[in-house]
Amino acid sequence: MMRSLFDDGIEKHGLPPLRRATVTTLQVNVGKRCNQACHHCHVDAGPKRTERMDERTAARVLALLERSPEVSTLDITGGAPELWDGFRSLVLGAAALGLRILDRCNLTVLLEPGQEGTASFLSTHGAGIVASLPCYGSANVDHQRGSGVFERSIEALRRLNALGYGLPGSALTLDLVYNPLGPSLPPDQHSLEARYREELGSGFGIEFHRLLVLANLPIARFAHELERDGRYDEYLSLLAHHFNPTTVQGLMCRSLASVSYDGSLHDCDFNQMLGMPLGGRPRTVFDLESLGSLTDEPIVTASHCFGCTAAAGSSCGGAIQTS
Repeated sequence: MMRSLFDDGIEKHGLPPLRRATVTTLQVNVGKRCNQACHHCHVDAGPKRTERMDERTAARVLALLERSPEVSTLDITGGAPELWDGFRSLVLGAAALGLRILDRCNLTVLLEPGQEGTASFLSTHGAGIVASLPCYGSANVDHQRGSGVFERSIEALRRLNALGYGLPGSALTLDLVYNPLGPSLPPDQHSLEARYREELGSGFGIEFHRLLVLANLPIARFAHELERDGRYDEYLSLLAHHFNPTTVQGLMCRSLASVSYDGSLHDCDFNQMLGMPLGGRPRTVFDLESLGSLTDEPIVTASHCFGCTAAAGSSCGGAIQTS
């Protein structure tokens, strides 16, 4: 594997090269079709995308999970994963294995024709929902995600609350996701969560469990936007300048493996979108007997990795440091 600027950065702080510990989460991107086309989308998803996982690959994913008892969580993403025709079969298969299931949902998809029963289906099988809502106000959300998205997102959240999602003490987890509008670091997760709770609660009667704060990584659409505005190098410099070595131990790539819709394996969803294969060797789910074989493999890094280690850090589970 080629050495990256990120490798140099962690070495300067006396840290060893990144290697994977035990894989406890398998994140599966089932396709790029989405009912939205957000400015910041690192997947470059949208309504006209046709890439999707086929039945054979989905069956292999479930077979790998069955052979990998160390994996406790299946994290399903897209696009809008609910639009994939194999979505319910994958959820049912994972539920039969006793896995924790996370659905990365853009909320508005739950209001699309044909999706009327999706929220109820997810609740029946105990799937957690990680829902994108980049602000508690309509102006910022609609600017980033499209006209009317905020209003439809609120309606979807009300429906989820009615099913028990996000309520105090409920096992049906509902976490919201924030990301900045432009090339800036996200604010403190704890403080912003309190503001979300106040604004969504008092204004709309919405309840949720946690707010996850993510940094925008300079890839795909967001990278193109930065390059267009002449701010790509400036943003990379901002991320690198705020490198926090204490976040490295908690990076999601250390306990996660990422599967593309075509079955290819990657160290994380971001590396997947950049075509960087897991461990630097092109492999698919058909090349593995179990996910346990990935333990202690080297993790491929590049300059975008500074986005996960800047300030409080950023991962699919929100800020790495929350206190």
